[in-house]
Amino acid sequence: MRCSTCGEVLAPGATRCSMCGSSVPAPSMIVRPAGFRVCPRCAYQGEGIAYFRRAGHAALLVGVGIFTYGLGGLVYWLARRNHLVCPRCGLGWENAARALSVTGPEPELRVIEARPDEPLPGGGMKRRILGVAMVLAATLLVLIGIVEGVAPAIAVGSVAGMAGSLSFYWGWRGQQARRDAVMRAIQRKVLRLADAKGGTLTVTEVAADLNLSISAAEKILTGMDDGFRVRGEISNEGVLYYEFPELLHRKELGTGD
Repeated sequence: MRCSTCGEVLAPGATRCSMCGSSVPAPSMIVRPAGFRVCPRCAYQGEGIAYFRRAGHAALLVGVGIFTYGLGGLVYWLARRNHLVCPRCGLGWENAARALSVTGPEPELRVIEARPDEPLPGGGMKRRILGVAMVLAATLLVLIGIVEGVAPAIAVGSVAGMAGSLSFYWGWRGQQARRDAVMRAIQRKVLRLADAKGGTLTVTEVAADLNLSISAAEKILTGMDDGFRVRGEISNEGVLYYEFPELLHRKELGTGD
């Protein structure tokens, strides 16, 4: 560990920095930043950096821009400008495992790495776009057939319109399936976080640890609250928190042993 004030390397178990005298938080109080992850490729632990902060990516951007008169470089920049990568090997940071600090005996040694989530299904965007384009083209073809009195054009347009509608519906179903998969993945992360936190969570904890907005975290916890496996409670201080009775029960059994 290093001192958060002056950056001096701290001795194991130190309560104060030998350089500046600042107090050192207990290991159980250490909170990792929301973007702290573990790279599965090179084992780097920390936060990701902007995609084009890596020299190789920046050089590739310049090269693509030169050989495409700037157009390819612009497209490349727009596609990757919001991406984060591992500072060491360049792996996309969305593929890195999330690390959560856990309180308890020797908490500095107890770090839970979230298992990589299963790949999400496609959102059906291409199918929906294709479906809309086919319906528009079919509508135009049918109108031309009606005006010109060409029956084959009307027939072909009708078939194309039906195919476009089916394509759009297929894409819409894909979008719903992706939303459901995203929600399941987030709920799994919430359950792992609840396990790490001892069986109780607040909206603020979920928002901070899973890098969500307060409203999104509240919506997720409210959706999981079934009054049985997850239930909302209010403390004596008026703080709303969510209990996970099955996790609490397992913790009690472990304590009893």
